[in-house]
Amino acid sequence: MQNRFKGGLLSATVMMCLGAGFLRAETVIETFDRGRVSLNWQIVNDSVMGGISNSGLDRVDDGVVRFSGRLSLENNGGFASVRAAGQFPDLSEARAIMIRVKGDGRVYQLRMRMSNGWRAPDYSAEFTTKLGQWQTFVLPLADFAAGWRGRTVRDAPPLDPGQTRSIGILLGDKTPGGFAIDIDWIKAISGGKVDA
Repeated sequence: MQNRFKGGLLSATVMMCLGAGFLRAETVIETFDRGRVSLNWQIVNDSVMGGISNSGLDRVDDGVVRFSGRLSLENNGGFASVRAAGQFPDLSEARAIMIRVKGDGRVYQLRMRMSNGWRAPDYSAEFTTKLGQWQTFVLPLADFAAGWRGRTVRDAPPLDPGQTRSIGILLGDKTPGGFAIDIDWIKAISGGKVDA
């Protein structure tokens, strides 16, 4: 189901009071609700550079998709990813990205890009899943590191969430074999406390 998730923009913002007067906004980036998927999701594997890893994105429930496949290190490969482009909500005030997933115990990366250019850096933050458990990760944007083709880009500009052009999940933990991660939703947090 590589390119089946297309639909109208969903950019609801929910205001939440947390603790002693902290106010934060949660902006929905993607919920995967049937018929309301906001972005165009596509698979990008190491086959773009000769590798043979494979993966796909399939709906497993209303509002839940599964990114799964098999990671291979052959032919200098070693990554599988799914990423989305399209019309993003206003993320200019975002301080963190929050994602709810059920994983397989492997370490994944959440990745963002500010440009669609071929040499544009990815900004990534890692999260470690627990086998078969739903988890919510809050990833502060200040912790995202710039990279390109697996190398750190030290002179990259700071991540500007208001210029987001794509967002996605990548597996590149150098461990060959099958993988699967269910994704419930992705949101951005602005204001207030940045925690789960």
